[in-house]
Amino acid sequence: MYTYTASSTGIDASLPSWAHEGGHRALVARLRDPDTRARVKADINMTAPPDKVLIVSLRDEALKSMIGKTLAEVARVRGRSAEDTLMDLIVEDDSRVGCVFFTMSEANVRREIALPWVSFGSDGSSMSNEGAFLKSSTHPRAYGNFARLLGKYVRGEKIVPLEEAIRRLSALPAGNLKLDRRGALKPGYFADVVVFDPAKIQDHATYEKPHRYSTGVLHVFVNGAQVLKNGEHTGAKPGRAVRGPGWKKAK
Repeated sequence: MYTYTASSTGIDASLPSWAHEGGHRALVARLRDPDTRARVKADINMTAPPDKVLIVSLRDEALKSMIGKTLAEVARVRGRSAEDTLMDLIVEDDSRVGCVFFTMSEANVRREIALPWVSFGSDGSSMSNEGAFLKSSTHPRAYGNFARLLGKYVRGEKIVPLEEAIRRLSALPAGNLKLDRRGALKPGYFADVVVFDPAKIQDHATYEKPHRYSTGVLHVFVNGAQVLKNGEHTGAKPGRAVRGPGWKKAK
């Protein structure tokens, strides 16, 4: 799980499954056809109310002014229904249109964090707070999920002990995914190590300003090479793809 009360995916998730058959190109073709579009509209199941859908990613430069606005706000400006605006944006941007959906409760987040079999993941892309990444917004989980767990829910709210949180950030998910010699500090394992200050680690990414790094991490080692030293990148790039047993080489 990630430690936030909003999810994130493409706005096209609200469209019926039959409309997606054949992939994105087929979907756009259906939305361009008036008769099929009417059928799609009738079958739309909104993932969240329009005022709870925040637009965070658009590819077309002409549409990027809508980033940071809700679907309801864009629909109101355009004088269209939320359903028509949703479909219009998919066609105009020729993309899934990345959005954040505010559909969860803080009480449920706390309940799930306390469950001993739940591990933690960001479910977000690895991003940088500079260059092309700043042309779109994102979900704050991409920058803050793990620090948020350790700062807010471990140190601040004491929902789980620190050592239990570490296990569920490392050994538990590595074991679930059957990753070879990862997730623990043991002889013969790959040396992936994060050194942080438990009294200072803190997330800073928000829905309004998600491109903010967390603080409190001092050193990071990947495959035995130090990539972060006293909070600064060393320039080393020892990372590699990590595959579980389900991966098969392409013939």
